[in-house]
Amino acid sequence: MLSFLGYRLFRFFISLVGVTVITFGIMHLAPGDPTDLQTTMNPRVSAQAKDNLRKLYGLDQPLHVQYARWVKRVAALDFGTSFVDGQTVVRKITQRMPITIVINLLALTLIFLIALPIGVYSATHPYSTFDKAATVFVFVGFATPTFWLALLMMILFGVILGWLPISGYQSLDVGGMTFVERLGDWTSHLLLPVFISAFGGLAGLSRYARAEMLEVIRQDYIRTARAKGLSERVVVYKHALRNALIPIITILGLSVPGLIGGSVIFETIFAIDGMGRLFYQSVLSRDYPTIMGVTVLGTVLTLIGNLLADLSYAVANPTVRLHRGK
Repeated sequence: MLSFLGYRLFRFFISLVGVTVITFGIMHLAPGDPTDLQTTMNPRVSAQAKDNLRKLYGLDQPLHVQYARWVKRVAALDFGTSFVDGQTVVRKITQRMPITIVINLLALTLIFLIALPIGVYSATHPYSTFDKAATVFVFVGFATPTFWLALLMMILFGVILGWLPISGYQSLDVGGMTFVERLGDWTSHLLLPVFISAFGGLAGLSRYARAEMLEVIRQDYIRTARAKGLSERVVVYKHALRNALIPIITILGLSVPGLIGGSVIFETIFAIDGMGRLFYQSVLSRDYPTIMGVTVLGTVLTLIGNLLADLSYAVANPTVRLHRGK
């Protein structure tokens, strides 16, 4: 187990370095400069002042020197200072990270609690009306653009029906509410973002669960369990489902990158001040330190999710652990 963990941690480090190198390079290849937004539209700023600003930010150095300096700061847990407002990147991220994590955790929980029963029931009742309806739902879920669905839901529930708020994650007067009222306010604000975040993963995981359950219930040991007189409920949920969950755990871990990447879309649409919206605004303003800080944190969270999925897989299936340990 220790060799398996060491192998995964090594891959964790290599992946993190690779992502930061690629992001750093692409970021500097993009047209525009962080100093343009501060100098181009100001006729009083001279070329010398712009050069001084570039030196202040360290942008006059070669790319590999800038990256080395950035790595040295990050090793000391210093992600630098934002070019836009002068705040530290750590402070900007810590202010917006909780809401993004909450939305993604709620979305993952919703995906697991709904997709798994749908997949199990579809597998135990193949080609039934429910199974056909679930298949249609899967195709619709894969084909529907997230931003388009979000706009439709906002128009229906926010504008036409007026049931749910369509921006932010809390009301302006939330400070004067009781805890119960505040909890209800947060729930009404997060219903649409959580649903939009979970919709695509919900469709995909339900289909994976169905495929795995169909594969498992056709095995010989399932037929043996039924021949011994065990109830169908025990056969399905105690014997079949436990084995079908092994690949589903891995798939659920691999869905974390999509959820974090999707935060950029739904947080921008719903005007939620989370990490996704912070990343989008930082890209528009060429705020290099903030872009790198958000990228590193998102990458670490993604790799941790994959690492936990691999460890869970290894615990459930010892052959994986032994194979990687060689």
